[in-house]
Amino acid sequence: STQGGGPNASAWVVAARRGSAAPRAAGQRPSEQPGRRGQGGNRGGRGGSWSEPSGRDIVVGSRRESPLCFDLKSELVGAVIGRGGSKIKEIQSRTNTKIQIIKGTPNSEVKIFGSKTMQTKAKAVIDDFVKKQENYNLSRKSDIEAFQPSGREVSTDANGVKDRPLIDWDQIREEAVRWEKKKWEDLLPIKKNFYVESEKTRSMTQEEIDTWRKENFNVMCDDLKEGEKRPVPNPTCSFEDAFETFPEVMKNIEKAGFKKPTPIQSQTWPIVLQGIDVIGVAQTGTGKTLSYLMPGFIHLDCQPVGREKRNGPGMLVLTPTRELALQVQAECSKYSYKNLRSVCIYGGGDREAQIQDVSKGVDIVIATPGRLNDLQMNNFIRLKSVTYLVLDEADKMLDMGFEPQIMKILLDVRPDRQTIMTSATWPYGVRRLAQSYLKEPMLVYVGTLDLVAVSTVKQNIIITTEEEKRIHIQKFLENMSPKDKVIVFVSRKIVADHLSSDLVLQHLSVESLHGNREQSDREKALKNFKTGKVRILIATDLASRGLDVHDITHVYNYDFPRNIEEYVHRVGRTGRAGNTGVSITLITRNDWRVAAELIHILERANQNIPEELVAMAERYNASKLKREMEKKMGRPQAKPKKFY
Repeated sequence: STQGGGPNASAWVVAARRGSAAPRAAGQRPSEQPGRRGQGGNRGGRGGSWSEPSGRDIVVGSRRESPLCFDLKSELVGAVIGRGGSKIKEIQSRTNTKIQIIKGTPNSEVKIFGSKTMQTKAKAVIDDFVKKQENYNLSRKSDIEAFQPSGREVSTDANGVKDRPLIDWDQIREEAVRWEKKKWEDLLPIKKNFYVESEKTRSMTQEEIDTWRKENFNVMCDDLKEGEKRPVPNPTCSFEDAFETFPEVMKNIEKAGFKKPTPIQSQTWPIVLQGIDVIGVAQTGTGKTLSYLMPGFIHLDCQPVGREKRNGPGMLVLTPTRELALQVQAECSKYSYKNLRSVCIYGGGDREAQIQDVSKGVDIVIATPGRLNDLQMNNFIRLKSVTYLVLDEADKMLDMGFEPQIMKILLDVRPDRQTIMTSATWPYGVRRLAQSYLKEPMLVYVGTLDLVAVSTVKQNIIITTEEEKRIHIQKFLENMSPKDKVIVFVSRKIVADHLSSDLVLQHLSVESLHGNREQSDREKALKNFKTGKVRILIATDLASRGLDVHDITHVYNYDFPRNIEEYVHRVGRTGRAGNTGVSITLITRNDWRVAAELIHILERANQNIPEELVAMAERYNASKLKREMEKKMGRPQAKPKKFY
C-alpha cells in the first residue's frame, strides 16, 4: 500500500507472483512500486482485513480513483473468501480488481480497487454470489426446522450464532410408539395354546414328579415371570401324553422308532404347547431340536388363518452355522407334517435359488442370520407373518458375532410371536438376549446351569508338547479299530489342511471341514463322514455344534479350544443317543490358563484327573498371583530383555 497523502492512500496494489514487478503508473515514485512487503503487505490491515494477490498483474488505472466500498454481513465473509481464498481469487482474476475485506461485527467492510467499470462488475459478482448463498442458507434452515420437534425454537446469541437445537425426547418416544402401532395394526389373528393335558399327566403326584426328575438327570423348570409365578406343568413321560390329540404327529414319531421322549422334551413340550415362551438349556445331543420342531408343526397347522392367506412363512429357525441349518431342515423333512414346506437359507449356498424357493411360498424358514438379513434388507422375504420364532444355539450365535443381524431380523417379526430359545450354556450374553426378545419365559434346564460335559463320554487328558502332538495322533490313528469313527478338532484352518494332507500321504482316508472350504466340499465331506465312507474327519470348531452323527466313537482334541465352553461342545459330538464315547485331549504348556476350568469339568463328570494337570493349574495360579502382586506394588512384571 502506498504511504502518504491522497485519496487512495489505503489502496492495495498487487504485483504478480514469482517476484515480477508490476509496471509503474505515470508519475509513480519507486517507493510506490506495487507489492512491496513491509508497507501494507498482502495480509493484515486494520480490523482483521483480508487480501490476496490474484496470481496475475493488476494495475490500478488512476491513483485518484477511490475504492468502491460497501457492507457485507460478517456471517457471509467466509463464503465470499472461499476455502484458502479460492473464491475471492477467482473474482479478482475475472474483474482485474483488488478486493480488501475488513472484518467487523455484525457487518464487514468491503473495498474494491480498480477502474470504475471493473469495480461495478466485481460488486455485481459478489452481490449475485451473496444472494445465492442467502437462498441456500434459507432453504437449509427450513429443512432443519422441519425436523425439529414442535414447540422448540432455535435461539441465537448476540453475535447471531445459532445455538444447537434442543431435542424433545418425549415427543420422539410418542412418535415411535405411534409408528410401532401403525406398523402392526393389520396383523392377522394368532393362536398359541394347543395343549390338552392327558389324564395320566394330570394325575401325577408331587412325589412322582420329583422321582421322575431325579431319574432323568434332574430336569428343572423355573418361571422367569416377575411377580406371581405360574404353576410348572407336569412332565409328559410318554409321547401319547403330549400328542394324543394329534395323530399325525404320533405316526411320525412311531415311524422314527423312538421309545420315549428325552428329559428336556418331556418338560418342554407341555410348556411350548401352551404358547409360553421357553428357554431350553441342555447339553448337546439331548434332543433340543425336536423339543421345538414338533410343537412348531402343530402351531403352524392350527392357526385360525390358513397358510395360503398368510403371505409369508409362519415359522423361523435361526441357527449359527450352515451345517446346523441343513441338519434342522433334514429333521423337518424327516418328520414332515401336513405338507408343510421348509427352505434352508445360508451363506455360501446359491443365493438366486434360495430367493426363488422363498418366492414360491414357504411355511418354515431355517436360516443363518447373515444370509437371512441380506434377503430381508433387499425385500426378498417377508418376516411379518412369522408367529413362531426359534433361536437355536443362541450362545454360539452370540459367540460368532451375529447379534447385530439378529436384532435387525427381529425388528420385522411381529411382537406377539411365540419365541423358543435353545442353548447349551447359560452365559450373561444369552441371559441378556433372552431378556430382550422373550416375554415372560420359562427356563427348562437339565441338571444344572453350570457347564457340564456329557456323562456318557470318558475324557482322557494327555499332557505333552507341541513337538510331540504328531506322534500322539499318529499312534492313535494306527490303533483305530475298523468300527471306530473319530473327529479330530484343531484350532486353525491351516492346521486342518496340513494335518489332513500328511495323513493322505500316509494312505489314510480323511476329510477336512472348515470355513475356507467351498460349501459343496463341506457338504460332501460331511456326507462321506456320516455314511462311513471316511472314518476320520479333521475339523475346526465349525463342527462342534449341530453335527449329529450318532456313531462317532472318539473325539480327539489335537488343539485345545479357545474356551472351556467349546471343549464341552466338542466332547458332546460323541456319546450321543444313548451311546458311549471317548474323548482324548492334548494339553501343552500354552494351555495352562484353562487347566483349572478343565479340572472342574472333569470333576463334575466324575472323570480321572491327571496329577500333571493339577500341578499345571497350581503353577498358573501362582504365576497369576505373582503378576497381580507386582502390579499392585508398581514393580516391573518381568526383567527387560537385552538385545545385541
